[in-house]
Amino acid sequence: MSHSPTRIPLTLATLALACMGALPLRASAADSSNLLQSGRFCSATGASLLDACRHAAQDAFFRAQAACINLDGVAAAECAARAERRRAQREHFCGAQSDARAGLCAAIGEARYQPGFDPADFQRDFHHPSPPNPYGPLVPGDRWRYKGQHQDDEITVLDATKLIAGVECVVVHDVVREGGVAIEDTEDWEALRNDGAVYYCGESSLDYATFAGDQPMRPELITISGSFKTGRHGDLPGLLVPIAPVVGAVYRQEFSPGNAEDAARILSVDYAYGRDAELDRDVPPALAQLLCAAGDCLVTEEFSPLEPRADERKYYARGIGMFLTVDLVAGTAQPLVQCNMDPRCDGLAALAGR
Repeated sequence: MSHSPTRIPLTLATLALACMGALPLRASAADSSNLLQSGRFCSATGASLLDACRHAAQDAFFRAQAACINLDGVAAAECAARAERRRAQREHFCGAQSDARAGLCAAIGEARYQPGFDPADFQRDFHHPSPPNPYGPLVPGDRWRYKGQHQDDEITVLDATKLIAGVECVVVHDVVREGGVAIEDTEDWEALRNDGAVYYCGESSLDYATFAGDQPMRPELITISGSFKTGRHGDLPGLLVPIAPVVGAVYRQEFSPGNAEDAARILSVDYAYGRDAELDRDVPPALAQLLCAAGDCLVTEEFSPLEPRADERKYYARGIGMFLTVDLVAGTAQPLVQCNMDPRCDGLAALAGR
């Protein structure tokens, strides 16, 4: 297979620039009628979400203003000024999200998002998948552990399923710890299509935090933001790991408008360390050489219009799945340090000890 030259990372800003000649950015819902009449359903969706974001910014401002009213003198004035600054920041962020959604529409097209989710198209036996997805193992008991600079992430495929819209989804437990304390506890629901493609049916996501001065010091639940479920409130599934990835393909991984909107683009299907300087950036050489020696690793860039400046690059090895996440903004990496579904997992401990 031929090897492509160094690629420039696809960011949300790049996607937005690609569509600037076709559609004015930051269109509001006032333009929805024209967008719908012209068949630009993706852009019409983005226009509605822009208005939703602006209204949310206004709501937050008025709630903050209500608190300021109950202060006196200088404190009240400072509170009001702070509320106004935050409103301006939120409205600016709404615009950034709108730009990002416009870029995504330019990449995936203007058709309505209507992913197929017929139960007849999905497997039910996760213990004996046929075929399995080489880049997304889903056998109960499979485990992965990733270690970043400050966080430790452990993922386990449970021997449990959840029926969602008639489709059998396996339960995947994901716990992120910081300083040994769980700060994210997520139950993901994933389905395996008959051809081996992995679909994302939803998740129950719990985020925790601790606060100085609390006695006892126990993590508190602060948000369930990002939780979604196919069929609930219009939420739809997405493609998590394709079975036949094609370089350049862009696809939604989830669709819960204004709540969960992750998407991905395929950057390489034949990655091996040393072939592409850009894709090698922040990649531990020994890890890539251990898992990608055959030159058949998959690389994606994952992003969300909800977080326009938080793009990540992810690396997948056949038989193991994701083995590395690179934060393209911070320039940090979270490598795989333990797994149990492939003989090569035995070599990770030695790498982690270096």
